[in-house]
Amino acid sequence: MKNRLTTAQSTVAMRRWGPSGIVALAAIVTLTATAPATAAKQPRQVAEAVAPRVAGEPIMAIVSIKSQQVTFYDAEGWILRAPVSTGTTGRETPAGVFAIIEKDKDHRSTMYDDAWMPNMQRITWNGIALHGGPLPGYAASHGCVRMPFGFAENLFDKTYIGMRVIISPYDTVPTDFSHPSLFVPKPEAIAAAPSRADKLSAEADEATRAADEAKKAASAAAKEAASLPAALRKLEQQKARADAELAFADKTLANAKTDQARAKAEELKQKAVTKAADAATQLDAARAAAQPKRDAAAATKEAAKAAAARKADAVKAATDAKLAGEPVSVYISRATQKLYVRRNTHKPAPDGGGEVFDTSIEVPVTIRNPDQPLGTHIFTAMAKTDTGLRWSVVTIENGDEARNALDRITIPQDVWDRIGPTALPRSSIIISDEPLSSETNYRTEFVAVLSNEPQGGFITRKPTAPAMIASDDGWDNGGNGFGFFFQQRDPYVQPVNPRRRSQYQYYQPAQPMQRGFW
Repeated sequence: MKNRLTTAQSTVAMRRWGPSGIVALAAIVTLTATAPATAAKQPRQVAEAVAPRVAGEPIMAIVSIKSQQVTFYDAEGWILRAPVSTGTTGRETPAGVFAIIEKDKDHRSTMYDDAWMPNMQRITWNGIALHGGPLPGYAASHGCVRMPFGFAENLFDKTYIGMRVIISPYDTVPTDFSHPSLFVPKPEAIAAAPSRADKLSAEADEATRAADEAKKAASAAAKEAASLPAALRKLEQQKARADAELAFADKTLANAKTDQARAKAEELKQKAVTKAADAATQLDAARAAAQPKRDAAAATKEAAKAAAARKADAVKAATDAKLAGEPVSVYISRATQKLYVRRNTHKPAPDGGGEVFDTSIEVPVTIRNPDQPLGTHIFTAMAKTDTGLRWSVVTIENGDEARNALDRITIPQDVWDRIGPTALPRSSIIISDEPLSSETNYRTEFVAVLSNEPQGGFITRKPTAPAMIASDDGWDNGGNGFGFFFQQRDPYVQPVNPRRRSQYQYYQPAQPMQRGFW
């Protein structure tokens, strides 16, 4: 009876509301019915949190696409946590290994109609970044990682260029880890590094001055030698004219018919003989003087080359010594069977935007059972210990277990011997099945993207600058050890399924990079 009464009351009410009221009621009923299903599809909103302790310098950030949250870690554990909004379907935020490469407090998008992206921290040059933005409670961006506005603002001054950003498809945390293959620094090498860097820097300055002086001397000698051919040609022409005049005088004398004509011809010949002799003397003297000048030009040129080589070696040694005081990153790829080493030089990029990262080592490695996946594991030196460094590992792609993956790799001992003694906290070793992304260039730390995860927000973006790879030509020809050549790339040359990565081009250096920073 009660149900019948309720139904009757509802029918009367609907008649009273009319057609528009019925539509509104139907919409409310539909939303009410579907709300639980929609809510079930969305991850539970994570609350902002701050660790109940004094925070240290952040070492890494881990973004969980599954949980839509970001967590920042210092040497002792997590320090900050907040909800995020990553890329929506078709514009997914790429999962992989990144680092902060540029910071802009009040960034305006060049890609999305001057959209405001406050406290932007870029992790790729094709437009993926962490920044403040609206959070609807689910993935909704065009590929960036949106953070709460206030959280992003408070975080901005705590991070730094080169800080590791890990984007994981699932929830993951750093786990304490130890292994004999990890760096074991030597206190004496670390203690000696600053004085060694100062000494080598002074030697590099002296070598630079010597090279500059040798270059000036070579330039002056070359300029003088360059004027010799024209001067010699002029003297040769003068001698040729004098010889012609002498020949004409001889002919005139031979044809003279009278004593008066012979006397006049004889006088003409004597003048021609004197003129020809003077021209020959001047030419011989000039030729004799020219050879020492040519020899001097050749000698000063060789001296300038030698001085430039000494300068390059000295500057390289000084740069390497300075870089030894920076955390080192190592990337080992099963796809390329190579090991790469990179350090931040803290030099501003010559074309603006970000800082320059050294790309001086690329060597082969041996991987046992190379057809079997390794997974993607990021090993990070979290802090110093009495015996060396305390390490953690973050796994973002399952393959082999982290310890087994490291066991399977034979790393060249000479590389470890050169890098390990001065390794510092924040140093890292990344092992992955993936090759380096083509987004890896001279202005980035290592960039690697998981090929079996959606990444529409990555693929649909165009690079914001031409990729440039470090070469061995010297910084802007100024001899600081990091020269560059532009290499235009279009990593989007073929149509690509935005949910796959298989056709995306990867980082390929234009020439082998065997230079070390030691």
